[in-house]
Amino acid sequence: MAGRKRGPAGNPAYGGAPRRAVLAAAVAVTAGAALPGCRSQDEGLGGASPFTGHDDGGDHVLAVKVDNVAAARPQTGLDHADIVYTEQVEAGLSRILAVFASDIPATVGPVRSARESDIELLHQFGRPALAFSGAQRKLLPALEAAPLELLPPARLPDGFVRDGGRRAPHNLYLKARTAARAASAASAPRDIGFRFGDPPGGGRETREETVGYPAARFTFTWSADRGRWLVVMDGTPARTADGGTRLAPATVVIQHVAVRASRFRDRGGSVTPFTGTVGSGRARVLRDGKAYEARWSRPGPQQGTTFTDTDGHRLPFARGQVWVALVPED
Repeated sequence: MAGRKRGPAGNPAYGGAPRRAVLAAAVAVTAGAALPGCRSQDEGLGGASPFTGHDDGGDHVLAVKVDNVAAARPQTGLDHADIVYTEQVEAGLSRILAVFASDIPATVGPVRSARESDIELLHQFGRPALAFSGAQRKLLPALEAAPLELLPPARLPDGFVRDGGRRAPHNLYLKARTAARAASAASAPRDIGFRFGDPPGGGRETREETVGYPAARFTFTWSADRGRWLVVMDGTPARTADGGTRLAPATVVIQHVAVRASRFRDRGGSVTPFTGTVGSGRARVLRDGKAYEARWSRPGPQQGTTFTDTDGHRLPFARGQVWVALVPED
């Protein structure tokens, strides 16, 4: 959404961070130590993180809405996320919802505004914290009613900072560790349907897969050396702002979903799309240099999303970061 978000009159809980706040040392010191996590106790997961399959699951779930237009790149902190969702927004562009629990970096951003789709998507996490720059006035009641610990700038004034080297609105950053401490009431990581394990049989060997939105595309290229999928955004290798590390998830899920027009529009008059993540449909899971055709199913908002192979068996992911590309159905 173009322009800087302003909170509605009489509602002090929303609005952007002051422009005079300049991002300095926060972005420079992100790759070091992360907040320590604790082991998840979800049944059926053997005490491992339900988001990555690794041992440390973290204490609370923090979701951050991250900008993804060209002016916002390279982003900061995405390499620390447990899960990265990509979704369609106005004008056919894409935006990112990054979920953190086990590894909290110093800074995440640039941070942008929330959408109606985020409410449904995040419901499966219980009551997570959501950091965002603002939202449309008409959407605010729905956000307030949702099972979310809301963290916009006006509610967490010491948790956001602006980078004087970038132009607004692509320069607002979250002090993620400050946000994590403020989100002590947010849910702990819980089972959202992912399963992790050794590669299943079958699959199709593939070097790269590309998914597209009307005005954006992502390519995932397999790196045998790293054992990961290298992310390319709109033809440019995706790297972190703090060190230039390539973004490289262990598993990529291409989830075909229904995308329809919502009742909201941005300031330019473009219709805000709604991405439905409850229901079922086709999916493709990329892991270990192979593509597996799959089905996804999520019966209700409070339930997780399961992924099964063509025989109906749960399809295990590779342990590590997971990217889920929520792309429109054909």
